Amino acid sequence: QVQLVESGGGLVQAGGSLRLSCAASTRTFSRQTMGWFRRAPGKEREFVAGINWTGTGTYYADSLQGRFAISRDNAKNTVYLQLNSLKPEDTAVYYCSAALPGTAINIRAPGQYKYWGQGTQVTVSS
Repeated sequence: QVQLVESGGGLVQAGGSLRLSCAASTRTFSRQTMGWFRRAPGKEREFVAGINWTGTGTYYADSLQGRFAISRDNAKNTVYLQLNSLKPEDTAVYYCSAALPGTAINIRAPGQYKYWGQGTQVTVSS
């Protein structure tokens, strides 16, 4: 069983930055694709970013226009999401997710992830 705990959310003004962290309690973290998704009020969950096991492959939602950056530290069992140039429309609950160890997945598809965190709220004021 994998437990994921997100942190780093909060209230920020438009144009500001936040860094989200997701700590994973598992011995298999270094073999797991990780993803970030978000759910805004009244909207469906959407893909934000994903990263492969080694961190050499990163993937982003096209709509982000390069404002976010995903990274991971396998020694710390942690994945990060740097949010820059935040906009009010980025307001959402952000979820960390993990795929089964050693599996190749469609990194943008939420159904491909086995484990999910409880989410962290990001609120961007105008």
